[in-house]
Amino acid sequence: MARERSSAPSPAADAAPTKAPKVKKTRWYHQVWQAYQMTRKVEPAVTWWILGAFVGVLALALVLGVVLDQVVYLLIVGLPFAAMAAMLILARRTEKAAYRQLEGQPGASLSALRTIRRGWDFPEEPVAMDPRTQDLVFRGIGRAGIVLVGEGPGGRQAKLLDAERRKISRILPNVPITLLQSGNGPDQVPLPKLARTVQKLKPTLTKQEVAEITKRLRALGGARLPLPKGVDPFRARPDRKGMRGR
Repeated sequence: MARERSSAPSPAADAAPTKAPKVKKTRWYHQVWQAYQMTRKVEPAVTWWILGAFVGVLALALVLGVVLDQVVYLLIVGLPFAAMAAMLILARRTEKAAYRQLEGQPGASLSALRTIRRGWDFPEEPVAMDPRTQDLVFRGIGRAGIVLVGEGPGGRQAKLLDAERRKISRILPNVPITLLQSGNGPDQVPLPKLARTVQKLKPTLTKQEVAEITKRLRALGGARLPLPKGVDPFRARPDRKGMRGR
């Protein structure tokens, strides 16, 4: 006698194939709103700066329209320029607010340096660190040579930077080494100007030489110490393409 086949459906058969949830795309205006919200917490006057730029450009367009007897046309033309001026003010204020949030945090100089898009390589790990004082030294490599950037009070930075310079000079004696101290004290570079200062250094090496130096410095290694949490508040910065409406 043939066995009766079970007609009960299996749990696997009942389970419908689950679809992966769609990742919601962040629109540019969402990024603008997030940037505005973040900036307003640090700088409440940003609203008036934005409105002032927008109204100021429209007022200029209105005056030109009255003079040229084309008020409606120039107001329509001036509207996108007014929006552009407002976005420019927001972008500048957002950048300042981000730097203000970074001030005093370990790894703040690295966050500023990693905004350099081309020509420089700054590894995430510091090359030197004082475990007691939390003073840090970061190293960058580019066509201008090697840049060592220190964090901490001036006197302590100088000692760490000089020790790291001597270590590198022993294996790369002919490579230019620039020492920079990040901070607001005498002979220090303020955080907002740090990336610009590095970019202004004069190129002296070829790309092949930079690649060879990078290889030798990787063999030298770094501090091998993890950075404290919260090292990169710049991740909260709005995307510049989104700010421009792309």
